[in-house]
Amino acid sequence: MRERAYSYIQRQIASGALKPDVPISELVLAKELKMSRTPIREALGQLVAEGLLDQSPNRGTVVVQLGRQDIIDLYELREALEVYSARKDAQSSLRPIDLQRWQDLSDEIRNLKNELEKSGKVALNADQMHRFVTSDLSFHNMLMRMAVNGRMLKVVNETRLLIRIFAIRRPGYNPATLERIHQQHDAIIQAVTGHDPELATQLLADHIRTSLKESLDAYDLWEQETSLRKNIPTFFGPTHD
Repeated sequence: MRERAYSYIQRQIASGALKPDVPISELVLAKELKMSRTPIREALGQLVAEGLLDQSPNRGTVVVQLGRQDIIDLYELREALEVYSARKDAQSSLRPIDLQRWQDLSDEIRNLKNELEKSGKVALNADQMHRFVTSDLSFHNMLMRMAVNGRMLKVVNETRLLIRIFAIRRPGYNPATLERIHQQHDAIIQAVTGHDPELATQLLADHIRTSLKESLDAYDLWEQETSLRKNIPTFFGPTHD
């Protein structure tokens, strides 16, 4: 039951259902999962230890609120481990079934771009953005899986979940951005399958650094909007009837 509670809470965090500013209720989770509060409490403790949740006497248990430096640190860790994996993949004979799955994950982003263009809308909505994040993280997850290093994969998965929590707030991508990301993914695949470790690692590093810049830009915008909302009463002064 603890493992079931852990997986459920983790999914709630990743989907954005559990938000950083809202205390997590053990009682509500116990009712949703139809179990006692003991496994819920144990699962929450594990997620606190992994850095996904934060506990304090004043606020209770809440999802971590990433700061700007946290995002930089997470992307630097991700780059170090994924670049190592890309080099290892490019130097290995990978299974065709794994390469096909990897290509399919890349193509999912192109399919999402085509769907967006057919709809006539200029950017992905919240649900579509969630699908993009899932596909993008699965692509990078496959890169790690093919390198066959379980311990590294666990670290990166925890890192990516933290990044994913923030990515939910990222503005919806337009077709041009989706096409660029798809082309970058395909170029990485071609470098790996062409057994060119130097090109594969360079392409992947550039790709992750671009993603970091986009995340920081989105964070800065979110921070500005949050500050503005808090200060609107100050800007406009007290209201009068």
